[in-house]
Amino acid sequence: MKHTRFAALAVAALGGAVALAGCGSDPTPAAGSKGAEPTKSGSCPSGTLNAEGSSAQKNAIEQAIADYQTKCPDVTVNYNPTGSGAGIKQFNAGQVDFAGSDSALKTEPKDGVVETDAAKKRCQNNAAWNLPMAVGPIAIAYNVQGVGNLVLDGPTAAKIFDGTIKTWNDPAIARLNKGAKLPSSKIVVFYRSDESGTTENFTKYLQASSGGAWKAEPSKSWEGTGSGKNKSAGVAAGVKATPNSITYVEWSYARDNKLAMASIDTGSGPVKLTGESAGKAVAAAKPDGQGNDLRLKLDYATKAKGAYPIVLVTYEIVCSKGLDASKAGLVKGFLTDYSSEQTQTGLADLGYAPLPDKVRTKVEAAVKAIR
Repeated sequence: MKHTRFAALAVAALGGAVALAGCGSDPTPAAGSKGAEPTKSGSCPSGTLNAEGSSAQKNAIEQAIADYQTKCPDVTVNYNPTGSGAGIKQFNAGQVDFAGSDSALKTEPKDGVVETDAAKKRCQNNAAWNLPMAVGPIAIAYNVQGVGNLVLDGPTAAKIFDGTIKTWNDPAIARLNKGAKLPSSKIVVFYRSDESGTTENFTKYLQASSGGAWKAEPSKSWEGTGSGKNKSAGVAAGVKATPNSITYVEWSYARDNKLAMASIDTGSGPVKLTGESAGKAVAAAKPDGQGNDLRLKLDYATKAKGAYPIVLVTYEIVCSKGLDASKAGLVKGFLTDYSSEQTQTGLADLGYAPLPDKVRTKVEAAVKAIR
């Protein structure tokens, strides 16, 4: 199944948002030098690159790795999709060369740690950059027999996921789904048991859209109700196998598991998760970084007509400086290829939004500026 319409809309929306952020570039290493990224002449680095983090980008980055290693067979790229939180911790501990995260590095303390400060220390007192690489919506996926078009809004979703609403025929759900045959069965909630940027983005939506119903602060760690499952594949499999269940999961996982997905009413009527509706929400994103730090601020409480509000951006977290020359060259080589027009265009077939040219050129410039 192709998602080219989503790709085109998200491309245009994200491009407009990031176009306001500036970035610079440095000359790349000479072709053929140790650690040089691929050039038009076809030279490649050699060695092993290790990365970890976001499971939301698993399918995208695995395809990018396969394509890159075909072009550059002397490079081995290992990516471990353990979740955004684990990836950032491993990056900050110096155990991996870059991290994938569905949320940008935190600038405020969490459990006594400021992620940007820890990353700067890991990068030998140089800034770490957040480079957007893949965009995708988060589905509220469910398994309820006979309910094919479930509608939820922010307050109702928050009350389901915090355990306040316990059965499918609760009046709040019934009010949004007039005429639907809702069972009296208990709602089974599945959540990500690992630290996850998907969890953080979803709880940002719950906080922003619920009118105060969601009490917990957005976090990579789940603070609602339910049963934990490991990574995106775990929650998707849990819902697929369990009647009367519900979860939050990336669109590609919901699609691949053939799960029903709720429409979201933001105040302008129910909105189904489609490429067009997700693209409208991405249009509300604003630049939130400086220079080559290309982080974005998403509007989870958007009321734009026809906009599906629950989306995420997967970033690659990289050292601007501080890696040894060979590792820096490997990071530059792979991320240059991952952000290339050819690779990004292919992501649409996997349910991701490719980077628009305006964003892609800024990401490419930032990658080239790594030293």
